[in-house]
Amino acid sequence: MNIIKEITTQETFLVRNLVLRPGKPVETCFFEGDNFTDTKHFGLFKDRKIIGVISIYKNKNVIFIDPNQYQIRGMAVLKEFQERGYGKLLVKHCENYLKNNNTTLVWFNARETAIPFYEKLGYTKNGFPFVITDVGIHFLMFKNL
Repeated sequence: MNIIKEITTQETFLVRNLVLRPGKPVETCFFEGDNFTDTKHFGLFKDRKIIGVISIYKNKNVIFIDPNQYQIRGMAVLKEFQERGYGKLLVKHCENYLKNNNTTLVWFNARETAIPFYEKLGYTKNGFPFVITDVGIHFLMFKNL
C-alpha cells in the first residue's frame, strides 16, 4: 500500500542523497528554507519504506506576478521505483495541498533530464537553460493552479 504523509527535513535526506546528490556528503541534502514554518516535506511510503520525497517552500520568484507562489524542491524517487508513477503521485499530492491553501502558482528549477516528466504534468518551461554548480543544466518551470 502506498501512503503519502508529511515528514521531517531529516527524513528527506536518505532519498535526496541517493537520487539527487549521489556520492556527495549528506550535508549537501539540506536546502535553504528546509526548516521554515511554511515549508512542508512529504514522503511516499511503500510497505512502510520511504521511496520518494518532495518539498514545497513558500518562495516568491520575481519572474512571476502571482502573490501566492510556492517552489517545489528535492523531488526524488529511489531509482528502483522510478517510472512507475510515484513521482506523479508526489507532485499531484503537493498540487492538491497547495490548491487547498490558496496557492496560485507553483514553480521550480527542473533538471534537464526531468523536463519531459514535468511537461506531461502540465508544467511549462520559462526562459533559457542555466547551470546549477555541481548539479547540472536546469530550466525554470511553472504551473498555474
